[in-house]
Amino acid sequence: MSPLTYILGFPFLAALVILLIPKNYRFLIRSVALVGSFLSLVVAVSVFANFGSAPAIDGFKFQQMVPWIERAGISYHVGVDGINIGIILMAAVVAFAATAMAREIKSNEKEFYLLLMVMEGGILGAFVSLDLFLFYFFHELALVPTFIMIGIWGRGPDKNYATFNITIYLSLGALISLIGLIALYVQSGANSFDLIVLTRHIQQNPLTLASQQVIFPLLLFGFGILVSLWPFHTWAPLGYGAAPTSTAMLHAGVLKKFGLYGLIRVAMPLLPEGASTWLNVIAILALGNIVFCGWVAMRQRDLNLLIGNSSVAHMGFIFLGIASLTTVGVTGAVVVMIAHGFLAALAFGLNGYLYNQTKTLNIDELGGLLKKMPFIGTAMIMAMMAGCGLPGFANFAGEALVLFGSWKAFPVVTGIAIWGALVIGAVYMLRAVRNVLHGPDDPHWNEVKDAGLWPKIPFVLLIVALLTFGFVPRLLTEKIEPAVVELLKMANKNKPANPTVAVHGQISSENFQ
Repeated sequence: MSPLTYILGFPFLAALVILLIPKNYRFLIRSVALVGSFLSLVVAVSVFANFGSAPAIDGFKFQQMVPWIERAGISYHVGVDGINIGIILMAAVVAFAATAMAREIKSNEKEFYLLLMVMEGGILGAFVSLDLFLFYFFHELALVPTFIMIGIWGRGPDKNYATFNITIYLSLGALISLIGLIALYVQSGANSFDLIVLTRHIQQNPLTLASQQVIFPLLLFGFGILVSLWPFHTWAPLGYGAAPTSTAMLHAGVLKKFGLYGLIRVAMPLLPEGASTWLNVIAILALGNIVFCGWVAMRQRDLNLLIGNSSVAHMGFIFLGIASLTTVGVTGAVVVMIAHGFLAALAFGLNGYLYNQTKTLNIDELGGLLKKMPFIGTAMIMAMMAGCGLPGFANFAGEALVLFGSWKAFPVVTGIAIWGALVIGAVYMLRAVRNVLHGPDDPHWNEVKDAGLWPKIPFVLLIVALLTFGFVPRLLTEKIEPAVVELLKMANKNKPANPTVAVHGQISSENFQ
């Protein structure tokens, strides 16, 4: 049995055990959830560490395939390559951190942890699946608990509005992407949802240009809505602002990457001619994320809404890297996906801890908290600096690669993106640090407490991950690059020579030392 099955299976097993435990056994319920997510993390770390030495079949390692609905070409098929190995590790880390942060839930704990485990299993299942049917199915399995958790355990006066808003947007995005995936299955004629079979068939029998020009925008905007692509982004800050801490950490950190992963894994390589007509549009919309959402973040007086809009702004760099269709740019996009997962989980986790202590995230009401909460304050400063793209954090490595990779293709857009990152991002992040953590002591916060030993663990884990991949990004890039090169060979196939979209060669590992 593949270790990938254990990675996604442990949370589902924990959910099953929790289902059988009486609801008044709260400590036991929490313990089962933590053990399930921890075991998943241990296996994910092992898979990441042994990735280089594992044999590959058709470019994927640790594969397991079990036929399911053979007439429709649906099977349980899992595997990893350089594109998703880092994402799986990040997802497992964030899942454990989110489970540890779920201690804030005090009502209906059994139901919450049950949904949390299903959400984690669905997230991990989506990213290890090589069958497009299960790829989509696992995503929906993770998405439904999101709606329920915000509706029942969410906070704030706009909780109900945020719940309906996020449900409508994400359901619409999921529906559009489903139509695109079904159209791809039908038009390909491969009679299989298996990604390897589908890819091999389409390489031998490319889809017509007319088909690609219909299917690619369906996947682009379907996945784009799920990722909060501008201007379909307004659900994200509201949803995260109203969500329980663990839910916001998981969705903003991991589940939102589903659409980006789908574009890189499915849409770009299998629909190259359809994609080529949309590259400029993707780059411009990415700029909307970076600049417009950055401006909106500058106006926020609620810390969760500020982080939510900042999270949406960071998605622009990933879209820009994808649109570049260069090895450097797409590799950087994958690195940003991983780095942003750690950062979003850290930021929303810190906001959740701060809210539980102060009962407010209004920036104007906070101040002087660094003296009262030195660990949380320091962790928050590090999160804000990582959000600014400070060297030493993984975000810097990814964003730098994206900007280098996209410069030749979109020099004007890239120049504006640099300004947005260096100026707009720095303004709202540094201003938040000043207003929340510095300034005179406020007697209102004399009773707040800094994090104890156990609450520090998820924050330390996420910070260590950001710093590790920030100082040694080649731990990721050496795995990502070969897979990106292969995908770009398909994405650039049958196109006229064009320096703005051609693969500019492999990345030397010396560039990341």
